[in-house]
Amino acid sequence: MNFIENHYTTNYDEQARFDHRYNLVEFLTTMHYIEKYLQPDAYVLEVGAGTGRYSRAIADKGNPVEAIELVPHNIEVFKQQITPAQNITVTQGNALDLSRFADNTFDITLVLGPLYHLYTEADKKQCIGEALRVTKPKGVIFTAYCISDISIYDDAFRRNLMMISDYMEKGKIDPLTFATTSTPEDVFELVRKEDIDRLMGHFPHAQRLHYVATTLVARLIRDSLAEMDEETFALYMRHHFAVCERADMVGMTSHAIDIFRKK
Repeated sequence: MNFIENHYTTNYDEQARFDHRYNLVEFLTTMHYIEKYLQPDAYVLEVGAGTGRYSRAIADKGNPVEAIELVPHNIEVFKQQITPAQNITVTQGNALDLSRFADNTFDITLVLGPLYHLYTEADKKQCIGEALRVTKPKGVIFTAYCISDISIYDDAFRRNLMMISDYMEKGKIDPLTFATTSTPEDVFELVRKEDIDRLMGHFPHAQRLHYVATTLVARLIRDSLAEMDEETFALYMRHHFAVCERADMVGMTSHAIDIFRKK
């Protein structure tokens, strides 16, 4: 909690994250898929809601939203943004314990941040298990992940923000496979699709609907995206939506969402 709270309170402006085009790609993509399953009467839970960008966008469509967030600073910012027309309840809570909610309560459950900050298989299973428990049968769950390889390309080879050899010496990057290992001090857990597939193998009652590369190479071309006019950016997004589920593309992304239905 201390590392996460310090990151979001002092080191990072979560509220401004989607002001940047390369992060806006992530938001637009995630909303594109949420809208595929968001019925007018759907009851939505967002676990790890941050400052509420997704919760507020969903509430603007008329859906009631329960939002759970761990970091007090994010909750304060979130509450300041809620309008009287938005039916949102925001409470502090932990993705590993949703016991305040009964089984089979929500039509859609969003877990778009907690798995960024869980480092053990047991905690990840607990998080997904809780999301499945509170979701109705045939309901849809969205889980988001930080993917490792684009982070290595961007931070190590493009911007020289990290020395790979140092991370290898610390056991953070495998010298043969370049797979990453994270700890709470790193704040973010970086994985690959093979890790997500292995994790979801523990949940036979979850049926995958989509595995989506939400950002693809946006992080690597952030400067080009920022310079695009609106027409070019719209064309870029059309291309992005056309390829973001392709099996030969989904590994080259900094963020991914796994979307599955509760059987």
